[in-house]
Amino acid sequence: MRWLVLANNHKSLLHLSKLNMRTTIEKEFELQEPISKVWVYLSDPTKIVACVPGASLTEKTDDQNFKGQVTTSFGPVKASYNGEITITEMDHTGHHMTLIAKGVDSKGKGTADMNMNGTLFELNGGTNVKFMMEISISGVLAQFGARLIKDVSDQMLNKFVDNFKDMLAGKDVSNSMSGASMMGTVLKSSIGGIFGGTNKDKS
Repeated sequence: MRWLVLANNHKSLLHLSKLNMRTTIEKEFELQEPISKVWVYLSDPTKIVACVPGASLTEKTDDQNFKGQVTTSFGPVKASYNGEITITEMDHTGHHMTLIAKGVDSKGKGTADMNMNGTLFELNGGTNVKFMMEISISGVLAQFGARLIKDVSDQMLNKFVDNFKDMLAGKDVSNSMSGASMMGTVLKSSIGGIFGGTNKDKS
């Protein structure tokens, strides 16, 4: 019987490893800081990573290439990705940047890829930030589906924005965020959207 259980578990892992999920996230927010100051911070990967929940830089290859790690949790499932980040465009005049990130699960159970485009606009002495991320996840986390991945990612982005604002203000920043905290916020948001009729996610 034990061999049958092991065989079934193996089949389940093989099934999960073949899952693939894609989603696109767009974010826009305003900062009461001049665009020149915001760009200095936003174009510095070391400052950006310090604001991303669960992220850290492990190596700087050159000015365009970095290595790092991101750890995130979806309820009881925890995943750590070791990956590489490449800045493909850095327009200091137009305040626009693009980057590509590729990560592999530390346990070999999946991958995560991201393409991001971000642009700053001057707005009444402050700064308007717009960016779009295309995310592709394969393996265990893909079982949660695009909707949940998108919701959790959005909560992580909200935490990033809060951290970034604190950093600009000279405050201490913490990039820790538990999976339970994220899932609780997502569930609260989803339930509120269902009963309040405010959920506009079309994915």
